[in-house]
Amino acid sequence: MSKPVLDVRELRKIYGTGEATVHALRGVSLTVDRGDYVAIMGSSGSGKSTLMNILGALDVPTSGQYLLDGVDVSRLADRQLALARNRLIGFIFQAFNLIPRTSAVANVELPLAYAGVKPKERRRRAMAALDVVGLADRAKHEPNQLSGGQQQRVAVARALVTEPALLLADEPTGNLDSRSTDDVLEVFDQLSTAGRTIVIITHETEVGDRAKRLIRLVDGSIVLDRRQAPVLSAAGRHSQA
Repeated sequence: MSKPVLDVRELRKIYGTGEATVHALRGVSLTVDRGDYVAIMGSSGSGKSTLMNILGALDVPTSGQYLLDGVDVSRLADRQLALARNRLIGFIFQAFNLIPRTSAVANVELPLAYAGVKPKERRRRAMAALDVVGLADRAKHEPNQLSGGQQQRVAVARALVTEPALLLADEPTGNLDSRSTDDVLEVFDQLSTAGRTIVIITHETEVGDRAKRLIRLVDGSIVLDRRQAPVLSAAGRHSQA
């Protein structure tokens, strides 16, 4: 049996001291297997952002263990950690984080450039990733020539291009209207069907409903962890009719 992509054991995160102490995470344990599609939900102050930062190797827990694709993140030096983030995690952010006045394909190529991949291979892989998200015909467009939903799909392609073990999305539909939200969630549905491992941090019920598994955080603790039948999109319902 293959090792989990995420293996989190008794994670605790404490900020401050004395009366100002905040227990952001209170002994969180979970595993995410290869090919799972997980939504982590919670209100403001629930600890979901703290958990996302730890899962993304952007922060370290006060105590507990975190294995990413079998690698103990706590044992990595800074340079090793940066390499692990670039190789093992594909990040998708609420604000897209695309470079302006730079083409979509050049934005998607960036992680490969950091990894030292040669230009011809970078371009081939970037175009393939844009094709996956349905934007190969927009490869030469700059971000300001794309809708919000298209920009987020470019960001998804950028996250995919390194073939990471984990796609980690932080409120990926937070800046989108309902139609663009559905377009982006359709891409996640397709990626899940193709076997990608996806973790989405969200406060939006419609996003959580599309995942195969829902985890809910309250006051730094997991209060719900359940498998669910994902809600079909309008396009999915139509195709099944």
